[in-house]
Amino acid sequence: MSRIALACALVGGLASLFCAVTPAVAAPDPADAAFERIRHDPDRLAVVLRAMPKGADLHNHLAGAIYAESLLDWAAHDGMCVAPGQGRILSGHCAPASGQVPAGDLVARPDDRARMIDALSMRDFVPSPDDRSGHDHFFATFARFMPVEATHGGDMLAEAVTHAAGDHVLYLELMVSPQLMPVARLGLKYPLRDEGFAAADQAMAPALPALVASARQEVDAMEARMRDVLRCGTARAQSGCGVAVRYLYQTVRTMPPAMVFPQLDFGYALVKADPRFVGVNIVAPEDDAVAMRDYSLHMRMFGWLARRDPQVKLSLHAGELAPGLVPPEGLRAHIREAVEVAGARRIGHGVDIVHEDDPDGLMAEMARRRVMVEINLTSNDVILGVAGAAHPFTAYRAAGVPVALSTDDEGVSRIDLTREYERAATTYALEYGALRDLSRAGLEYAFVPGDSLWRGTAPYRMVAACAAVPPGPVPARGACHDLLARSDKARLQWDLEHRLHDFEIGLIGEGGRGAATGRQEGNG
Repeated sequence: MSRIALACALVGGLASLFCAVTPAVAAPDPADAAFERIRHDPDRLAVVLRAMPKGADLHNHLAGAIYAESLLDWAAHDGMCVAPGQGRILSGHCAPASGQVPAGDLVARPDDRARMIDALSMRDFVPSPDDRSGHDHFFATFARFMPVEATHGGDMLAEAVTHAAGDHVLYLELMVSPQLMPVARLGLKYPLRDEGFAAADQAMAPALPALVASARQEVDAMEARMRDVLRCGTARAQSGCGVAVRYLYQTVRTMPPAMVFPQLDFGYALVKADPRFVGVNIVAPEDDAVAMRDYSLHMRMFGWLARRDPQVKLSLHAGELAPGLVPPEGLRAHIREAVEVAGARRIGHGVDIVHEDDPDGLMAEMARRRVMVEINLTSNDVILGVAGAAHPFTAYRAAGVPVALSTDDEGVSRIDLTREYERAATTYALEYGALRDLSRAGLEYAFVPGDSLWRGTAPYRMVAACAAVPPGPVPARGACHDLLARSDKARLQWDLEHRLHDFEIGLIGEGGRGAATGRQEGNG
């Protein structure tokens, strides 16, 4: 049943006669009206938006997705030390004279534990002479907890999918970097000469298969540990087991060019060898001196690889900058180069778009090419101080550029995807229909393979094969069954529509109170 038909079935009487003779486009969406009744009730809004099915989180660094409490618990389990005065988790033996204590002792030292949580995340951040900005504090956290993450990839994955399931998220694209340093060190053995990408690629080619095999084994072990932690495949399987996961190979832009190119080359090789990897990204502070100096070179590296292997998809961090963070000329072309030179299908952040040369023309090009922007509202606020009307979220939407909400580093930022939906709904007064489209966009622009369930997105219009099929389980036969059988993307989208249908019945039928208490399909 379509949402228009659902509205007509609910109202009945003379109104149902009106529905019968009025074009479908004239009927209001009853879910919008139900949502409007709860918009100004913060507690109820939070409950309803948590229950709302969300298609995907496409911008999620696994290294930053973990809450500090878990990191400290793992450090205690492993017998590691912490330095509360420095806010660091340490490998090796404790040095009490230097203020180091066993991580296991933090349970009995609540002040030190609180100090560590604040140092490993953005919780209660207040600038100080030694910790001057949210930007610096945020990026400094990763080195502080890196020692414990090195041996807990599977536990991290289990936490990430568990949080996604609690948010009713169907699909995650996680950024991970297996074998990062061995790959980067190829650049020391096979140095890049100027922009001799072809020669460097040819020199490194014999070394890549063994590194690809090691990376795949690393991910195999991570996923096996996750399944063990969550009891996947058993009668006691936890909800996170049902979240679909794919990976983006995460490269680091702050190394010398000779060490960056091998990462990109390897990322392409891994995507071609392992279907779990669906794309490549490049990360680290975009305002870093090396990243700024080499930005255009990195885009040309991607462009060369894209011409060689156009089937490999790119989602690139670009425009995670703000006035004052870098000189004005540093704001003028990063997003454009990511789109036009590197060939990015998606842009991560894109915050400085209005400061680029010809921003209207660039946004028109992005809309035409369907280059989606991964919007990270909390991250952009705490790192860059860009929020509310200063954020380009509304500019992108007005220009027809596809957007979807994501978390970036939910553990460090102390958020989840529900919080991002709340923030968008309240800051920009979004109707329910707009939130639903943000949820759909996550899957529409995901790199999961297969044909889409949608033939159009403005508005969303289902392909003919499935348009007349009622929401529910996958049909047993017919053209819609055939599409869903051959397309991972379409199956996830069909599942999302089924869940949205059930959610909206609760939202409409009980004025918002049934949405969180009525029947909801779990992710398990």
